[in-house]
Amino acid sequence: MPRSRLPPHSTRVDGTLFMLLVTRMHRWKTVALTTAAVLVGLAAPTLTATPASATTTAYDSTYYKNAVGKTGTSLKSSLHTIISTGVTKISYAAVWDALKVTDQDPNNSNNVILLYSGVSRAKSLNGGDVGDWNREHTWAKSHGDFGEVVGPGTDLHHLRPADVQVNSIRGNLDFDNGGSAVTNGGGSTVDSDSFAPRAADRGDVARMILYMAVRYEGDDGFADLEPNEKVGNGSNPYMGKLSVLKAWSEADPPSAFEENRNNVIYNTYQHNRNPFIDHPEWVEAIW
Repeated sequence: MPRSRLPPHSTRVDGTLFMLLVTRMHRWKTVALTTAAVLVGLAAPTLTATPASATTTAYDSTYYKNAVGKTGTSLKSSLHTIISTGVTKISYAAVWDALKVTDQDPNNSNNVILLYSGVSRAKSLNGGDVGDWNREHTWAKSHGDFGEVVGPGTDLHHLRPADVQVNSIRGNLDFDNGGSAVTNGGGSTVDSDSFAPRAADRGDVARMILYMAVRYEGDDGFADLEPNEKVGNGSNPYMGKLSVLKAWSEADPPSAFEENRNNVIYNTYQHNRNPFIDHPEWVEAIW
């Protein structure tokens, strides 16, 4: 029989060549698997989400200095103190003239821009008749039963001019998606238990509601106002739906009109700010 060829550097000793080869193959396999694992680790690094950049404003080192860097209840508490300190309150009658300044049409100084519909209407048409505009409490005044009293009932950060009929349709409904189109509502919708503003006003509405929840915490003789996940809150001091309001705030960031309004209220009237216009990311930081 022909003699078998031995691998280089091998020696036949009573059949031990087979075991030697098996041992070497096992070692080669171990090295290969280890190398592959290292290469996989290099090729597929762990992916981590990059958090959204925080907004910075000229007020961070002064007005908001005690809030910057905080989250959750600590942030909410600090903001409550900040926006409740040194506030000038106005009467309900004075709201008429204030809205003519805060909501002035940037393209027509004789007009105001109406919430919900987006219509530009003459400042002189304020009143209660069809075709007029009136004072809309974005946080419905029956939710907490504060009415038109000086304080939450006259706070310009949630009072806006609105068409009389559209305002009546909204009534004291909570906010949620869905429903049928509101006549002359600019794209707003309504159903039996909720109202949704036109897309361009949804972020504004969300930030006004959340401002009220931080400003009025029940320590000033008024109800503790809070957002929740319900509609049909009635006279309870709640406004829904929080998840929808958060989504609206994210989808419709502050506009130049909204930012200017915040500045006018701060500089000319109440001397406090809506923090969610200056720092939209604080919505998620708290809720």
